[in-house]
Amino acid sequence: MATYTEPLRGVTHLLPQTNRLRALHSIIRDHRAAREEFVPAAHRIIRGLLDAALDQLPYEPREVRTPVGRIYHGLSPATPVYGVSIARAGDSMESELRAMAPETRLGKILIQRDKVTKLPHLHYAALPAGIGRGHVLLLDPMLATGGTALAAIGVLLDHAVPEEHIVFVNLLSAPEGIKAVHDRHPAVRIVTSSIEERLNENAFMIPGIGDFGDRYFGTDVPA
Repeated sequence: MATYTEPLRGVTHLLPQTNRLRALHSIIRDHRAAREEFVPAAHRIIRGLLDAALDQLPYEPREVRTPVGRIYHGLSPATPVYGVSIARAGDSMESELRAMAPETRLGKILIQRDKVTKLPHLHYAALPAGIGRGHVLLLDPMLATGGTALAAIGVLLDHAVPEEHIVFVNLLSAPEGIKAVHDRHPAVRIVTSSIEERLNENAFMIPGIGDFGDRYFGTDVPA
């Protein structure tokens, strides 16, 4: 059976930089934004990212009969879709994916960077059975140096997920991180809402957003 996909513009898909998107970015980037403002704005961006990511996947023809008796020539996903979040910041994207595609099976990977060496270490991975037979949306709001992303992609490859079946979904991408992923895994597609200017000496993005996980979960507030 034939499979159809939208033409890809390279392996990095940047959301259209609309006025609405820039307004949402103005909220989440504002250092004064309260969590009550930050979280809803982040969720609205995440929905747009997931829509774009799901559009990157293969579809096959599907005919349905409408209530007036006519045939509509539509599409349906050609392969199973899995979502894999990189804990903990990636957890923020799971609820939106469940709402948009409730049939999606979810997995989780926990990777932490050593405070001295800055190298990523895998601590935990729980992936659905059969994940190698489908396409995977890898979820993490930030792509900075690319170290964590590369480690997570390595876990998926070890579980028989083809490189070209991985779509990495994030809010912000640094050029350094995009290059690191593309140099090692050129077939992995990246969907992002912003390509930042650069990383600073502490590996924070410029202009950036700060620590997304802390701001989303409220752990940046002193006890």
